[in-house]
Amino acid sequence: MSDVVIIGAGMGGLAAAARLAAGGHAVTVLERSSRCGGKLGTFSRDGFTFDTGPSLLTLPSVYRDLFAATGADLDSLIEIEPVDPACQYRFADGTELTMPHDRDAVPAALDDALGDGAGAEWARLMAEAGYLWSLVGEQVLQHPLNGTRDLIRYSTSVKDLLAIAPWRTLRSMGRRRLSDPRARMLLDRYATYTGSDPRRLPAVMSVVPFVEQEFGSWHVRGGLRRLGEALLSRVSALGVQIRTDTEVTAVETGPDGVRGVRLADGERLAAPIVVCNADAARLYGDLLDDPRARGPRRALRRVPPSLAGFVLLLALRGKTPNPSHHRVLFPADYDAEFDAIFGRAPRPVPDPTVYVCAPDDPELHPPDGESWFVLVNAPRHDPVSGVDWTAPGLAEAYADRVLDILAERGHDVRDRLLWREIRTPADLEREVGAPGGSIYGSSSNGSRAALLRPANSGPVPGLYLASGSAHPGGGLPLVAMSAAITAGLVGPAGGQRSRRADRKVHQPHD
Repeated sequence: MSDVVIIGAGMGGLAAAARLAAGGHAVTVLERSSRCGGKLGTFSRDGFTFDTGPSLLTLPSVYRDLFAATGADLDSLIEIEPVDPACQYRFADGTELTMPHDRDAVPAALDDALGDGAGAEWARLMAEAGYLWSLVGEQVLQHPLNGTRDLIRYSTSVKDLLAIAPWRTLRSMGRRRLSDPRARMLLDRYATYTGSDPRRLPAVMSVVPFVEQEFGSWHVRGGLRRLGEALLSRVSALGVQIRTDTEVTAVETGPDGVRGVRLADGERLAAPIVVCNADAARLYGDLLDDPRARGPRRALRRVPPSLAGFVLLLALRGKTPNPSHHRVLFPADYDAEFDAIFGRAPRPVPDPTVYVCAPDDPELHPPDGESWFVLVNAPRHDPVSGVDWTAPGLAEAYADRVLDILAERGHDVRDRLLWREIRTPADLEREVGAPGGSIYGSSSNGSRAALLRPANSGPVPGLYLASGSAHPGGGLPLVAMSAAITAGLVGPAGGQRSRRADRKVHQPHD
């Protein structure tokens, strides 16, 4: 019998495995695909290498803490480098904004690009966001959150709750604080970090740009895959058993709680503790046939899924003048993009924002070439009522459209293109099991969705969640926080919470 079974070898699953193994548990990780790392994928061909998932590391201290807590030094294993400038933005009117890595230099950069006063406005907004971070960064994001009562309990005063103000949107905050529409567009962009619509995302998510500027933007030399490889090596060194090409089809339960899992080949693996790193929608929709799951299942159905992404991997000859690690090329009508993705009739965005990650890292491309990761926001794969990304010709035609938009916005690379790889939301769904290819599971559209994701403690004793679709959310630092919360709830071997105590914390979010 395994002490703990973890469903999924994404970064949250591996982080949970490391912490639980370091705590004395016998841990088995079951991964449906042939590789580990989840959305932190990689692709290599002809000397060109690409990260196919996350392309930016924020809050590297979260992973330093993870490795330190499990007996290793992260900085002795990988090289974490600052990205400076953090990003190059281009607006539809041709204005370019170079965002520095140094937070103290940001206001001057905004003044230079957008005009006097823009920097001071942004600085005041970030000061407000810093206060919000002081309220949610430790208390909310790094502790179990099982409903509105916990959110209220973590707030020390009515003033704190009014500051969090989940009924206020990021868009409304921008309108009140920023006079330049380009600065408001810059703020709106951070909604996509959670796969959401800025017109519905709570204003508390202004902590996202604050964190990026306060703690910096970082690159892992050799690609972010190196972080995944280091974590996988750490997990193996701790004695965790990892079984790839092993699909879980059911979490088996009894009156007292979890009993184990059933695999696609019929094998049953007994375990009193199961940690789900798979998407919460898959857990509650497909894997858990237990009446105690009705509450979380109902709550998930009320929350719209996050946006997906359409990705091009471009192998380019030659070098780009004035290169930038990260570029964002904005459209003239940003709202049209969110209408296309979250509207009643989803469709590929006709004129999308284009994000380009082109690291100047000799480990990722030949000396006379560049590896470009190009991402545009996209509606999820839904052949029944949305976009069927497997429809003949759609992906190729849309890839051509994205290259045309790059050219229109000053970055024509068509004559430098050696080859391209296309990754659609349908590909992400197939490869990592993300429903519809949603990058972050559920969106944070709406006051409840933003801070009240599925709890880390499930509705059945012995069941836990550690993933980007569970509390506190998606992204590299947050899934590691999710794993830390889960490991804390499980406790060290021999010291787990009793089944009766577990029942007290398993509350659905409805």
